[in-house]
Amino acid sequence: MARLDKAAAVKEIKNRFDNSSAAVLTEYRGLTVGDMQELRRSLGENTTYAVVKNTLTAIAAKEAGIDAFDGLLNGPTAIAFIEGEPVDAAKALRDFAKANPKLVIKGGYFDGAALTAEDVSKLAELESREVLLAKAAGAMKGSLYKAAYTFTAPAIKAVRTVDALRAKQESEAA
Repeated sequence: MARLDKAAAVKEIKNRFDNSSAAVLTEYRGLTVGDMQELRRSLGENTTYAVVKNTLTAIAAKEAGIDAFDGLLNGPTAIAFIEGEPVDAAKALRDFAKANPKLVIKGGYFDGAALTAEDVSKLAELESREVLLAKAAGAMKGSLYKAAYTFTAPAIKAVRTVDALRAKQESEAA
């Protein structure tokens, strides 16, 4: 590979790092082309899965200010550059790795922090952003209902007391 080609490849990988919110490093040894295509489809539109050269990736990561891949760039390496929801991509990688044990998740980074393979698995176990937002909205709605009931309870109790007094006076008058 000519020097200009290497510089262009480093620049492209650095741009991918800069444009992604997370990246997961994998080893794909033994996967067929069909398996790789299936993996790319399962990752969705917001994740790019690319086979990379280790030395060029190390240079690009250093230029991007990422030190999460120190010691992980060996053997056949591919990176999932995640531009969208990292939980969804982590789930897709975890599920594919369970079905195809030849795919090995090495580690990654998320919001500038290094992730181990176990961290990626924990990230995959999280619920998606939409589900978490729905749960938070439900909890807030329940709290608002409880607050509204608390504010109206004294008024309802006062009305019932006045009504009971009125009924008692009517029964004594009769």
